This record gives sequence, C-alpha cells and structure tokens, in this order.
Amino acid sequence: MLRFAKWLQTLVGISVVFMGVAYNTTRAAEQAEPAQFQTISAAELSEGLNDKDFVLVNVHIPYEGEIAGTDLFVPYDQIATRLREFPSDKGKAIVLYCRSGRMSEIAAMTLVRLGYSKVSHLANGMNGWTAAGFPLLRR
Repeated sequence: MLRFAKWLQTLVGISVVFMGVAYNTTRAAEQAEPAQFQTISAAELSEGLNDKDFVLVNVHIPYEGEIAGTDLFVPYDQIATRLREFPSDKGKAIVLYCRSGRMSEIAAMTLVRLGYSKVSHLANGMNGWTAAGFPLLRR
C-alpha cells in the first residue's frame, strides 16, 4: 500500500508540472500581440480613393458589384492560394471588401497571418458603402 501511495504521489506531482507548463504556454499565447488589421468606414475609403496608394480587392463571392477603382477580384476563400496576385511587398497597403464585411474580415485575417502588415477591410462592405450614399458598379 505504501508503494502505491508513493506512486500516486509521483503521478500527481508530474501532472501538476504538466498542467503548469500548459497554463504558462496558454498564457504566453494569450499575451502575445495578435496580428492586426484595420477596419475602415465607407467615408474613409472614399477619401482614400482620391489619392489612391493601396490595392483595392473585392473578395465577395458570388459577384454582386464593385467599387470604382477595384484592382483585384479574389474570392475570400482563395486568398492563400492566389497570393501571386497580391503585391510581393508585404508592406504595401491593401483594402479588402465584400458585401457585408464578413468575407473581407476573414480575408484580412488570412493576409495578416501570411505576413502582410498594412491590411484594412471595409466595415459593412458594399452594404455600408451604398448606405453611405456611394455608388456600386455592376458588370
């Protein structure tokens, strides 16, 4: 019985050590600065289009229109496989949009995860754009 108690005590001690390591690893990951992207308003995008110095990308599928000045059409779920279409300079500003903002948010997270540092997406997408009084182009 004494041998079993020592074995159990050792097992509990080892478990506590592993739990501590797991806790510290989780805390470090939580405290690490997450990769960031910006959310911009329709008014901010409109103003930026006046002296455009960014790549404007429509990531919505299926096609439901576009903002004048759009440079690329890359579906949000194909960002990682179509990186060759994006600037090789990962510091180049990129603005993404979709219909409601959800697909562009996912695309923004993908680009940031892949090393792009100046990524923005349009709040509320084309819906927000038209609600602010700006036109959409349609093919």
